[in-house]
Amino acid sequence: MPAFFGRREGDRVVIEGGDARHLARSLRARPGEHIQVVDPDGLMLTVRLESVSALKVEGVIAAEREHNPEPTRHVIVGISHLPAASLELVLSRCTEVGASAFHIVQAQRSVARGARQERWQTIIREAAMLAGRLRVPIVAGPSPLAEVLEERPNPVMLVRGAPTPLAAMPRPREVTLLIGPEGGWTEQELTMVSDQAGLGPRNLRADTAAIVATAIAAGL
Repeated sequence: MPAFFGRREGDRVVIEGGDARHLARSLRARPGEHIQVVDPDGLMLTVRLESVSALKVEGVIAAEREHNPEPTRHVIVGISHLPAASLELVLSRCTEVGASAFHIVQAQRSVARGARQERWQTIIREAAMLAGRLRVPIVAGPSPLAEVLEERPNPVMLVRGAPTPLAAMPRPREVTLLIGPEGGWTEQELTMVSDQAGLGPRNLRADTAAIVATAIAAGL
């Protein structure tokens, strides 16, 4: 079962909205059961449920322990606008791995168009709950590469065949990984980012590359 996000009120926790509906209807939670709730101050709370409805779930804190799952490095995943299934996989898995934020890049060879912010954020939130993250990463975009470069710090572009491995790049506290579409970056886009890195001699799908690169950059 995932860890839930709730509001702590003294020795009690209140859960509302979609999480309450999920507990009441999908998981069929009942009073007396115990669930895990993340406290953003760095604690994992064990909560004994006292009342359960689709509108509100309430319980009392039975135990708490230190919980610090966040990587020390802030990794922003600048993922090109991939087809829906691949993009959603990246958002979900990279959240689990430890991405701090996402920015969808409307690359010149991106096939997908349009924004699905609500669905993207829902996928990220569910993955953050599953992984027991303290915070839910935010997704921005789609934006042209030039705008992403203006807004995001320390960009590193993943390029097939780049001589420098990502693991050998300098490790600032914040880094923006730029992962291109399946067709790769165009020559114009390649000239826009000086720091370029590779993931080895194998040819990886864009979604696979994003997950691997996030793990490397986060220091896992």
